[in-house]
Amino acid sequence: MRLGVISDTHDNVEAIERAVAVFEREGCDTLVHCGDFIAPPVLPFFEGFEVHGVLGNNDGELDGLEAGFRALGNGSELHGRRAALEFDGVSVGVLHGESRDDVDDLAASGRYDLVCYGHHHERDERAVEGCTVLNPGAHFPTVPDEHRTVATYDTDSGDVTFYDLPR
Repeated sequence: MRLGVISDTHDNVEAIERAVAVFEREGCDTLVHCGDFIAPPVLPFFEGFEVHGVLGNNDGELDGLEAGFRALGNGSELHGRRAALEFDGVSVGVLHGESRDDVDDLAASGRYDLVCYGHHHERDERAVEGCTVLNPGAHFPTVPDEHRTVATYDTDSGDVTFYDLPR
């Protein structure tokens, strides 16, 4: 299974549309969003996917976001500030990740094969005690092009692939 990973979309509809095109092309049925959607009107652009999201520090319209996730259907869920998920036997921890120490502690806990986070607006892939740590990049207006990315994670091989989404 190819899992799509996205974060910090910050109401950037054009970036979301480009990301969705990548995820469709790569055969992703399930997406993980690491927070900072900002507002509910962006959620319909993820229609057709099973989306699992966590709240970021800029996500304030909670009732609207929850309603938007319910409307997506397909098992989509807004999990709060953290999520513990499993896909094809791969355990996945998701958080927005304001503190990199919290991200690394979660990865080092031994509970997850993959930890996904956002917030820092920089793509990142590294190993922490055998756990893959992944920040897919961001789509905030001031983010440089090299960090305007999304990622996929292959649950069979553990491979991470980044995809550029320049302006």
